Amino acid sequence: MKKIIFTTGFLCLFLTIGAQNFGIRAGVDFATAEAEFDGISVSEDETGFYIGAFTRFKVSENFSIRPELNYISIDDLDQLQVPIIAEIGLSEKLNALAGPSFGFLLDTEEGEKSFNFGLDFGLSFDITTSFLVEARYSLGLSNLIDDNDFDVDLKLHGLFIGVGYMF
Repeated sequence: MKKIIFTTGFLCLFLTIGAQNFGIRAGVDFATAEAEFDGISVSEDETGFYIGAFTRFKVSENFSIRPELNYISIDDLDQLQVPIIAEIGLSEKLNALAGPSFGFLLDTEEGEKSFNFGLDFGLSFDITTSFLVEARYSLGLSNLIDDNDFDVDLKLHGLFIGVGYMF
């Protein structure tokens, strides 16, 4: 696990060196843990926060790739998340966001998986050339139960609302 975290951090640092833009982001995460067992679905909602850093590689006038490294804290669940976001300019200030997300749960218990794959999608609005606001939904696709003798599915989802600053 430590090797994965170190490699992820090193990769993000390496990507930042060649980045055209560098930014930080922070906000609130309205998270949902959804469990399904024998056709019955149960969910629990928690509110937490996230902080992170991102780079923006401009591919064309209206298209950028935005790798990120985020720390997410929700109650007693901490996660490092590495989304690779495609940013599509819908207008001069409004952007659509979509891409895969790779999450590494930092405090799993026995019988739980520490890797969480998902899809992120949302919108961002550039208030100025430096400040942005965004709303993004992260749809967890991985079953986080490792020992699955009882055919239980556990997935994490989250609605992220926050601000960012570009340097």
